[in-house]
Amino acid sequence: MTHVDDPRAFGRVAVLLGGTSSEREVSLNSGSNVLDALRARGVDAQPVDGIPALLVALREGRFDRVFNILHGGDGENGVLQGALAALGVPHTGSGVLGSALTLDKIRTKQVWLAAGLPTPRFARLVVGADVRAAAARLGLPVIVKPSCEGSSVGVSRVFAEADLDAAVELAARYQGELLMEELIEGQELTVAVLGGVALPSIRIVPKGEYYDYHAKYVAEDTQYLCPGLDGEPEQQIGKLAEQAFKAAACSGWARVDVMRDRKGDFWLLEVNTAPGMTSHSLVPKAAAQVGIDFPSLCWRILETSLECAK
Repeated sequence: MTHVDDPRAFGRVAVLLGGTSSEREVSLNSGSNVLDALRARGVDAQPVDGIPALLVALREGRFDRVFNILHGGDGENGVLQGALAALGVPHTGSGVLGSALTLDKIRTKQVWLAAGLPTPRFARLVVGADVRAAAARLGLPVIVKPSCEGSSVGVSRVFAEADLDAAVELAARYQGELLMEELIEGQELTVAVLGGVALPSIRIVPKGEYYDYHAKYVAEDTQYLCPGLDGEPEQQIGKLAEQAFKAAACSGWARVDVMRDRKGDFWLLEVNTAPGMTSHSLVPKAAAQVGIDFPSLCWRILETSLECAK
């Protein structure tokens, strides 16, 4: 990974935020924090709201690189990354393949299974699929969620067959296929990966039963234990996250979500290639555990874009 000390090495940086996805408000919050952090380190950084505005600015030659903090939608599905690749503009985060793949939870799981990595059993639900038959194959309880959304949007936990229809109706409000997944009960963990190397894991302990949208972005009583594990299990989850990151063609930085069942086995859930950078977000918490403060973390993420240019 390339390291620099002079903020001029980055040139003019567009902090891409906002956009039109269901995660717009979180992205605006994250982007504001990143912008302040980069400016505090002397980086010439400016906010840009959404991809159309960014493309106009790039055509006008106003920026040299992009710090992508556009959560969800075209910010993470390869559309932005393809446009930037075509224009020859370096950026933070994964490229076209890693971005497109990981925003699609179903296809990410298929790649992990092909690579011999553990992920919960699942069913792909196309329009008109027999939902009850899928639930019967997997066995209740299951999780139903959109395949291509983040931030716990449209997610339901189903413990009784009578609740299946409502879960499918909620998830179907969002674009793309639906994913029905075996519900793993145990510890919920996440591992940030920066430059291909895992940071300490975080174990998430919400006050409520689950780590849902409210627990992520609103509640002040969710506990984050970092490192989330000790000894050999902590080493194992870090290695697994690095393997998952690499198998999914990720680059730069990302966050890998993992469950640890009651037997101690790990199960990969998904990858977020533009993780949140709000006061509740997990990557900054993991970085702080190894002495990387928020401005330094933003700097190091921006440094990964120097590799993108090569």
